[in-house]
Amino acid sequence: MSDEKTKQKTDEATKKVVKEIKVDLDECIGCRACEMACSAFHARPRFSATNPARSRIRVVFDELNDVYVPTRAGDYTPAECTGRHKYVINGKEYNECSFCGVSCPARDYFKEPDSGLPLKCDMCEEDPTLEEPWCVKVCRCDCLTYEEREEDVEEEEVSRDEMEIGLESLANKYGMDEVLDAVARMSSKG
Repeated sequence: MSDEKTKQKTDEATKKVVKEIKVDLDECIGCRACEMACSAFHARPRFSATNPARSRIRVVFDELNDVYVPTRAGDYTPAECTGRHKYVINGKEYNECSFCGVSCPARDYFKEPDSGLPLKCDMCEEDPTLEEPWCVKVCRCDCLTYEEREEDVEEEEVSRDEMEIGLESLANKYGMDEVLDAVARMSSKG
């Protein structure tokens, strides 16, 4: 292999596509169409129901700044944060969790309502791949925009998949023996 081809392969290996949804708070009107579209897309069967509790995006009204804040579900964290400050804005009480995108043990945001498993925005990745996530597609005020860009990566990132995160969450909640017993019962059924 020539030096030029080797360099090209090395350059390709150090790039990754970063997908992001940008939020323009000046444009958001708080219609929550993004929440409905997200929950419908993730319903089983697809588009059979809407339940905002299953949405991977939440719209919260920030009264202090008089804006709606769409917040996407981020990574799961097994530990609660120490930020427990409360704010009273126009008589309504808020805490820092109201505007946080992390799924954690401290609250029910971004957790599957039936199982308690953490939810994370997956950019509506499907096969076939969508042009843009559903929340962006249904946003009529152009508050949400989808962008892809290439970024240099120094090392191969190892990321945990949804199943591993879900199993860890179940093991933390019920104990590893209970989870293994449930899997054994399920596998014996067929």
